[in-house]
Amino acid sequence: MIPIYDNIPQAQATILRRAAWDEQQIPASVLDGVERIFGQRLTPEQAVATVLADVRQRGDAAVLEWSQRIDGPQSRGSSSEAYRDPLAVPQDEIDAAVAGLDPALLDALKLAAQRLEAFHRKQPTGSWMDVTPGGTLGQIVRPLQRVGVYTPAGTAPLPSSLLHCAIPARVAGVREIVVCTPPDRGVGRVAALTLAAAQVAGVDSVYAIGGAQAIAAMAYGTESIPRVDKIVGPGGLFVTLAKRQVFGIVGIDGLPGPTETMVIADDTADPAIVAADLLAQAEHDLLASAILLTPSRRLAERVQVEVSRQLEALSRAEIAAASLAGRGGIVVTADLAQAVDLANAYAPEHLCLLTAEPWALVGSIENAGGIFVGEHSFEVLGDYVAGPSHVMPTEGTARFASPLSVADFVKRISLIALEADEGRRLSAPAALLADGEGLTAHAASARARLAHGPGPR
Repeated sequence: MIPIYDNIPQAQATILRRAAWDEQQIPASVLDGVERIFGQRLTPEQAVATVLADVRQRGDAAVLEWSQRIDGPQSRGSSSEAYRDPLAVPQDEIDAAVAGLDPALLDALKLAAQRLEAFHRKQPTGSWMDVTPGGTLGQIVRPLQRVGVYTPAGTAPLPSSLLHCAIPARVAGVREIVVCTPPDRGVGRVAALTLAAAQVAGVDSVYAIGGAQAIAAMAYGTESIPRVDKIVGPGGLFVTLAKRQVFGIVGIDGLPGPTETMVIADDTADPAIVAADLLAQAEHDLLASAILLTPSRRLAERVQVEVSRQLEALSRAEIAAASLAGRGGIVVTADLAQAVDLANAYAPEHLCLLTAEPWALVGSIENAGGIFVGEHSFEVLGDYVAGPSHVMPTEGTARFASPLSVADFVKRISLIALEADEGRRLSAPAALLADGEGLTAHAASARARLAHGPGPR
């Protein structure tokens, strides 16, 4: 049963408390699994570092070994192309996946892709130049050349994540997009829906590998997998730790944690709708967070009953129930203003406003990955077809981070082209600042322009 908190300090000390990375408790089952695979009881950070170092040194051979050791033997089929490259998914397999897909499901993928592309094409990314008599200053915007998209599978494939990462990259003009995604353990193949999403998104290649070894392959490059400039996409603990460790060698989009939804609702909200929205996030995994803030004790109790009732019909009821019991909850606030204050302090990935006048609250929201305004703009639409990328900041990073966008796939180059007179005019103050910092070579370089007088234009 989802708990109700009437005591705000108690809620702040429990479900509303953000734990730092080094405070996270690693379940014994995870440590047991690491010991079984690595032969010693390593921390997850140590295990990831071992995989990264091995892939960096031995390339494809290490990727294959760790994939077989962690995920089990894989059977990729008998096609000659698959035999030549055991990591890459051959094009005929992708084509077959698309051809065999339910046409309605394929249409849904295409609709999501179209809306994602339309939304991201509205984002400004152009270069600019300010030309004055003194010269030109500006910014040149260039797309990244190659991006790696990690698409998790875990307990269920997430082709929507592939779309929500790859399409903004394509809109930005990225020249090559590669995807790494774990194959289904029971079949040894990547899920057909994921392959169809890859084709709809227009990615260049798909590799049937997951985990830290996939991150290592994209970060360092192997004989089969090209080195990328940036890695994006959510993943589990080991993927996130791997992204953290390769940052600086490649760019990353962030360190996404478990998904989280916060709902602010008043007594006009439908308790069945509120419960459904909470459960939609809780079913992701045991560490997902689904929290309701409401000034209505009556709504809180009705939502609690609805959650229990709706749980019975869910295929992932056990996961959702554990998530709600461990990291979810309903907090009864003094009023909507206090609910907004708590939400801003929590900085949720998704913030859903189910109130009589949701737009009245939007202007007060400071920290959130996405704001979902009203009953008909529910978060599940954001997961799939609304338009913005569903890769949003988690773990409170919405205080300073933003959802994935076209801006994540471009780089900005400063352009400085001053005329001689302007360069001379600025040389004296530059020299003074250099002197103030004790950098005499800097000062000398600036004063050399003054000594030589007007130069060629």
